[in-house]
Amino acid sequence: MRTNTEHSQTEIIVTGFGGQGIILAGRILGMAASLIDKKESTLVQAYGPESRGGACNAQVIISDTPIHYPYVSTPRILVALSQAGYDKFAPALLADSVLLVDQDLVNPEHAVCDHFAIPATRMAENLGNKMMANIIMLGFCTAITGAISTEAAQTTISTSVPKGTEERNIEAFTKGYDYGLSTLKGREKRAAGQTGVLAQ
Repeated sequence: MRTNTEHSQTEIIVTGFGGQGIILAGRILGMAASLIDKKESTLVQAYGPESRGGACNAQVIISDTPIHYPYVSTPRILVALSQAGYDKFAPALLADSVLLVDQDLVNPEHAVCDHFAIPATRMAENLGNKMMANIIMLGFCTAITGAISTEAAQTTISTSVPKGTEERNIEAFTKGYDYGLSTLKGREKRAAGQTGVLAQ
């Protein structure tokens, strides 16, 4: 499922509503890619009319070569933490895009591409702070897509979150990452089971 090996340029949109840490998630993606993974990256952020509660998105491009245009036209990866955000960007997805959603907040009806779901907000609440749903989703995205390396993500999270919350945010990232790995493993097992049935 690793998308970064298939395309020299990976276009990502992270979308949700204000107060979910969408822009921070986009910033961490871009900074991890450029400062640690030594790739080219750009970040464009957009807010709706009200910052808290209004729609917002972060558009990140990660590339092995110079980026000439910073806006995402066709997202290879769409990370949606709100239904409105999903509804807005879903039409731009292609069959080989990867869609990641918070399963309690987004119903990816009629998705044209493969999609992966995680109860990110619920998991963050279980950790005692639902504001960490964005970091859980970042871990999930890293495991599923490989857009950035785990080391780059963790290093950048440590320097991007408020002082004193670094450990808890790394824990949140790890929870999301592990959930992503087990999701992929579950799919592999199911696929192998189906192949076995066909072979009999």
